[in-house]
Formats: sequence, C-alpha cells, structure tokens
Amino acid sequence: MPLHKYPPKIWQSLRLKQGIYARLPAHYLCSLEEKQEPTPVHFKPHGVKFKRNPHTGQPERVQDVPIPIYYPPESQRGLWGGEGYIQGFRYANNDKLSTRLRKTWKPQLFMRELYSEILDKTFTIQVTMRTLDLVDACYGFDFYILKTPKVDLNSKLGMDLKRVMLLRLARKDTELYPDDAEKRELIYNKYKAFVIPEEEAEWVGLSLEEAVQKQMLLEKKDPVPLFKVYAEELAHELSLQKLSEPVVIGNKS
Repeated sequence: MPLHKYPPKIWQSLRLKQGIYARLPAHYLCSLEEKQEPTPVHFKPHGVKFKRNPHTGQPERVQDVPIPIYYPPESQRGLWGGEGYIQGFRYANNDKLSTRLRKTWKPQLFMRELYSEILDKTFTIQVTMRTLDLVDACYGFDFYILKTPKVDLNSKLGMDLKRVMLLRLARKDTELYPDDAEKRELIYNKYKAFVIPEEEAEWVGLSLEEAVQKQMLLEKKDPVPLFKVYAEELAHELSLQKLSEPVVIGNKS
C-alpha cells in the first residue's frame, strides 16, 4: 500500500493547481513547467549512443552522464556562465597507492564592468572567463542576457536584468537617451526581436514566492467602511419602496 495518495514527484505540479497558485498568469505557470536541459559546461557529451573501440574495432555503448555541480548562493548574485563547484577526490602526493582526499574545484572569479545599452548603465558584476567568452560570442552584454535561457543563466541577477530590459523594450521608455531621440529609436530597433507584451515581461525571472506576493498585491482590495455599505443599502431600499408605492394621478377638470 502506497504511503502517499499521490507520488512525491508530482506534488509541485499539484500545488500549482490549487489556491492562489492556480490564479497566477498562464504564461508564468507554463514557464515553471518547462523542462530544459542545461548546456554542458564541465564535460563534453558524446552525442551518440555507440562508439567504436579504437583497439578492437567493436562498437561499445557510451553514456552522457552529467557531472553533479553545486551552485553556491553567491552564484545567484553574479554571472558565472553555468560554472559551479565540483566535488571529488584526489590522490595524496599524486600517488595512486596513497589515500584519497576530498577536493573541491572552484571556478576562477573576476569583478568586471559590463555596459548595457538598453539600460544605459554600467554594472560591476562577478563573472568567470566563460561568461566573458559568451558575452563576446553574443556580440554584447544585452544580447547575452536576452538570448540566454534561464537554465543556462542560472542567476537571479541575470533574470532580474532580463526582466528590466524587457520592460524597457515593451514600454519604449523615453528616459533612455532623453536628449537624443534618434539614438533611442536606434537602440529599440536593434533589440526589437526580443520585445514581448508588458504583462508578460513583468513576470519574467520571478521566483514562485515573488510571483505569489505579486499576485496577492494585485488581488488586494482596500476595506470599505461600514457606513458606506449601510448608506448604499438604505438608498437601495428607499428606491425600492418608492417604486412599490402606488402613483396617484389627479383627474383633469
């Protein structure tokens, strides 16, 4: 006999169908259900199921097993480009006959200034060399943030920047280069392929807790004073009473 009515694997999806979770926007709920594999960073996938052994010439089955990666909390405040901590073992004194020792490999981090054309602002962000290579491959910081999916950004800071950029593109804010309308229009046309409705851009990158708080603020209603309620009820009753009274029409002489 099962211990639970529903298997634990679907608890998260069931919770999204109840209460305030079910009233969240449909596009946000769809983004939570998207399952996309991150781009391999710390290993090179084979891409095939079988490979020929170079010594025997016989086909052998191969598997792409991703390396477990630990992402510390500080990775959410920077742009690490998918890199993280890898935990493993090493041999003492590089001797395979000696004791194995635990070892943690960490990425090399740098503080760099990155400029955003859409926001017209320079950010000092903790990055890795892979992040800088990806920014160069995308031909700019804004393109890197807008093109990279959430699973590859793996950064709260990156998703917050994406939300702010998308909001500015959706609103076509005139605060961007207020004295140069031609340059402002040039920037908006450069990134017009990433424009989405403002209603969707407001929810991009929000965690489930932040989305619930936002939904609660949208549904919040100020309490109505009782004297206004009673006054409206009294006015309604008086109007009904007046309509129910017979109308006396005098005879014309």
